[in-house]
Amino acid sequence: MKPIWIVDDDQSIRFVLEKALARENLPTRSFTNPREVLAALNEADEGDGPQVLVSDIRMPGGSGLDLLDQVKQRLPGLPVIIMTAFSDLDSAVSAFQGGAFEYLPKPFDLPKAVELIRRAVGESQREEVSEEGLVAAPEMLGQAPAMQDVFRAIGRLSQSNVTVLITGESGSGKELVARALHKHSSRAKGPFVAINTAAIPKDLLESELFGHERGAFTGAQTMRRGRFEQAEGGTLFLDEIGDMPFDLQTRLLRVLSDGQFYRVGGHSAVKTQVRVIAATHQNLEQRVKEGGFREDLFHRLNVIRLRLPALRERREDVPLLARFFLQQSAKQLGVEPKRISDAALQSLARFDFPGNVRQLENICHWLTVMAPAQVIEVKDLPPEVAEASRLSAPAALEPSLQPAKATSAEPVVPQVAPIAAQPVPAPAPLAVEPVGLPADGMLPPPQAAWEQGLQAEALALLAEGRTDVWDLLTRRFETQMIQTALACTRGRRIEAAQKLGIGRNTITRKIQELGLE
Repeated sequence: MKPIWIVDDDQSIRFVLEKALARENLPTRSFTNPREVLAALNEADEGDGPQVLVSDIRMPGGSGLDLLDQVKQRLPGLPVIIMTAFSDLDSAVSAFQGGAFEYLPKPFDLPKAVELIRRAVGESQREEVSEEGLVAAPEMLGQAPAMQDVFRAIGRLSQSNVTVLITGESGSGKELVARALHKHSSRAKGPFVAINTAAIPKDLLESELFGHERGAFTGAQTMRRGRFEQAEGGTLFLDEIGDMPFDLQTRLLRVLSDGQFYRVGGHSAVKTQVRVIAATHQNLEQRVKEGGFREDLFHRLNVIRLRLPALRERREDVPLLARFFLQQSAKQLGVEPKRISDAALQSLARFDFPGNVRQLENICHWLTVMAPAQVIEVKDLPPEVAEASRLSAPAALEPSLQPAKATSAEPVVPQVAPIAAQPVPAPAPLAVEPVGLPADGMLPPPQAAWEQGLQAEALALLAEGRTDVWDLLTRRFETQMIQTALACTRGRRIEAAQKLGIGRNTITRKIQELGLE
């Protein structure tokens, strides 16, 4: 295992951390200033660098923030923990913009410091795996069996020019499939032209598809080529085909049947060699029954049907997609990519994503901008995801809130995402009956679910013998409340304070105390 590198000019700090990490079987290597670290990096062979870097901010031999910047240029995926005195808190918070994993205020609690370093080690190992998977990321991502079926279908259709109908919910990636079909076909060197038939007014759609001659209508000053001509020799993707006006369906059917069409206002037939791929989120069979879609056109398009699964049908792909979108968002914004904890990924995977992959991409972009720390935790997730997790809490709590049986080895402590930022080990059996639980063992109404979760979390922490339960849970509660209010007001503090019923000075002070700048 790679060592944890410790950088501090204070010999006592280095000694304490070295001994504590040695007891955890974590190898270490210590340095007194940033120059020694950079020299060691220059001498280290590939793969022999640190697993985690723990550095002080202020040292005689250089600044920890400058070291952070230089290390991130060489090892962008390396978790860096910044140690700081309270007076350096502003510098520590600004370090997050440079990609710091977390900051460790001095004087620190040694068990908490070790736990933080352990989390950083786990994150480092996950990043190594995820980076290997993202180096050559394909145009489509998915490991679920349903997506593997789609990939196999694309492969089988790669050497065919047959018409394909792609069905699936909005946001599931139908255009990506169409582009993949084009890219891997014999027409790959030709153009790929896409048009959303639902986004163009009926009066303009005919001209968009087939073009028009000069003087065909008011404003037609020149001849214009339509999308069929623009896609000559390539692929034309007709998105949301179910919304195409009925009279235009007749013209489209003629093109598919005869391979030729007339421009608007034209008298000469234009021949076309285009592969047509159509997509819709609607049930076309039902549209045919209702008289809104031509049956003969449906059969002409429905030569090969490819159904894309909704994201909720392939939840195992959520972690892979989330990490990829976080990388993409960071690249677009020119910032350090944020990492996401396992608990946050589990909450995302439980969300139903009515907007499918597009919604997940938007959430990752939101997190890149709004998440306060470099590691995204459950409390950082947007309100709609947090609310879904809260509503699903009663079902998750039901088995664990029943009275313990004599044969049970140890009770299961429910994990409640909106409250518990870190997983808590299961406590030893307690002879304590949950407060407020009716004699019949029935659960409280849904609105009380978070209170039951808070109770279970408090019991677990008390069972550990901790003496900071009040401060710990109050801090988590206040953090969740303030972040949710700021998300609802798009970061406007005064408005958030008004919604919470507190003063603006109070919310400013709390943001500083909780490290939410």
